[in-house]
Amino acid sequence: MTHPFLHSRRIVLSLAAGAALTLTQIFPSEAAAKIQRLISPGGIEAWFVQDATVPLIAMEYSFAGGSAQDPRDKPGVANLVGDLLDEGSGHLDSKTFHERLDRRAIVLSFSASRDTFRGSLRMLRDNKDEAFDLLRSALTSPRFDTADVERVRSHVIAGLRHQTTDPTSLANRKFLEVAFGDHPYGRQTDGTLESVPAITIDDMKDYVGRVLAKDTLKVAVVGDVDPDTLGKLLDDTFGALPAKANLAPVPDVEAAKPPQRAFVPFDVPQTVITFGGPGVKRNDPNFMAADVVSHILGGGMSSRLYREVREKRGLAYSVFDSLQWMQHSALFIGNTGTRADRAGDTIDVVEKEVRRIAEAGPTQKELDEAKSYLKGSQMLALDTSSKLAHALLQDQHDQLPIDYIEKRNAIVDAVTLDDAKAAAKRLWGQGLLTVIVGRAPQAAALPAGVPTPKSD
Repeated sequence: MTHPFLHSRRIVLSLAAGAALTLTQIFPSEAAAKIQRLISPGGIEAWFVQDATVPLIAMEYSFAGGSAQDPRDKPGVANLVGDLLDEGSGHLDSKTFHERLDRRAIVLSFSASRDTFRGSLRMLRDNKDEAFDLLRSALTSPRFDTADVERVRSHVIAGLRHQTTDPTSLANRKFLEVAFGDHPYGRQTDGTLESVPAITIDDMKDYVGRVLAKDTLKVAVVGDVDPDTLGKLLDDTFGALPAKANLAPVPDVEAAKPPQRAFVPFDVPQTVITFGGPGVKRNDPNFMAADVVSHILGGGMSSRLYREVREKRGLAYSVFDSLQWMQHSALFIGNTGTRADRAGDTIDVVEKEVRRIAEAGPTQKELDEAKSYLKGSQMLALDTSSKLAHALLQDQHDQLPIDYIEKRNAIVDAVTLDDAKAAAKRLWGQGLLTVIVGRAPQAAALPAGVPTPKSD
């Protein structure tokens, strides 16, 4: 995770580049017709859309591994690597490296998710040679200078300290612990106040050597570059990486079965409630039906939860849910916040709506409206070069076909009412995992008949 306060000058560049990139309007059917599977002379594969509408290039890429490859006793290694790869490389110290980025308006960033280590590169067409060369240098010869490591480490620790005073962060952290226990998915990607100070430069170098390799590399490029030139740039940038990664195996895991509750005492005016349970993996044939009913339950201002929790009762300002999937598991997860004295009512309404949709499913009208929204939202999800590159990379991770963008709306349309009812029962038939963060005593924040949960 890249922390926004690390390099304020990068925010300005990112906003400027983002504004320029919005000039490229590539809609789903048009994009699908343009997507090429490019293989470089050196054998590096990329999904590629050549587009000369504006003189810009956006590239998204990733390596398998992510924070799941952190040592068990040192969560946060991948996150620190992501924050430090652009802090100088080869003969360029951090100041010089960033001066070169700034001078050419090159936007370069890295981040770690649970399953992947990702990077993003955006540039003007005429600056592509320098942009790709700086990326090559960052990936193959990061400096990890002590002064830079300690400066970045201090920012990460400051962020972690802030999380200890943020009830939403506490609720999300506790939810993952309840859902996944000691599995790598139960640990924090950005580490802990105990682990981050203990991470060494050797730990980070070891991570780079094990994870950044060509056999797990996935690439998506959208912009004003021809295939031959791009193939050479890919080879020059990634060709010197190790041929094979050395990844520790990560077992499949199912989130803990509901119903369960956990309470984290925290003296703040607003109680935060995170709820969820086992989800549906992206390669499951019933994923789209699950995605549709998740939207019906809590996917926006027309959702059941929004209507019942906010509009009818004024219990919370917002309430939402979403499906989250990883390589080895999947979650349904939602969140809301309310006054401490109304937490019990809020939980009761959420659980009632979850039971209702699990037992009866959505109506045909709700299904039709959700499908219409999901189809229309794809237009906005792909309206810039950067967004399209990100989507193409995600489709590769999800092992979807290269023409999935074109097929997606038909897949949404194919969801029947029976499919939606079955998905609702599967997702919510057993109830919820619920984490409550707020003031004690909690007896008033629980539905009638439910014993007060004990603090862990």
